[in-house]
Amino acid sequence: MKKITLLAILFIGSLSLFAQENEMSNNELKINMSNLIGFKFFDIGYERILNEESTFGVNLLFNLDNNSDATSLDEYRTFSITPYYRHFFSSKYAQGFFVEAFTMLHTAKDYNYYDYYDPNTDTYYNGNDNSGKYTDFAVGISAGGKWVSKRGFVAEIYLGIGRDLLGNNEDEVVGRGGVSIGYRFQ
Repeated sequence: MKKITLLAILFIGSLSLFAQENEMSNNELKINMSNLIGFKFFDIGYERILNEESTFGVNLLFNLDNNSDATSLDEYRTFSITPYYRHFFSSKYAQGFFVEAFTMLHTAKDYNYYDYYDPNTDTYYNGNDNSGKYTDFAVGISAGGKWVSKRGFVAEIYLGIGRDLLGNNEDEVVGRGGVSIGYRFQ
């Protein structure tokens, strides 16, 4: 009886493994390489395929550079979580050209820049003061393209813009974009 039970378990297990090989892969893990190289942001994402033309995902971004002086685009951001929905316009399964709607909850450094002359010491002063942090919530839209190899390698490029809604900082616009690589799996 034990042998029959063991054989039945092995048979059912092999059938389930065979069935999984033939199913479409519905999950992706990706890392945004342009953010890592350009801004020292660790930006990792998970995307779930809902059907052949739509997906839902979320990205987590952490700023790895604590000494940033906010002199270039978007280096003020310290953390963000960005859920998104994508709709694909291609005959291929969840790949090709897409349009994306996203929301972003983010924290950032709040800088005050100063430039003044002190007549008492005959000295010019300029620089920035990291006066704190703020949190804001944005909504936006992006567009891009995604390519998937037969073995599951994913490459995508996208660019988008959003608007902060809470007004916690004078910068009301947020950017979203990059070049990501990853893997599609079951």
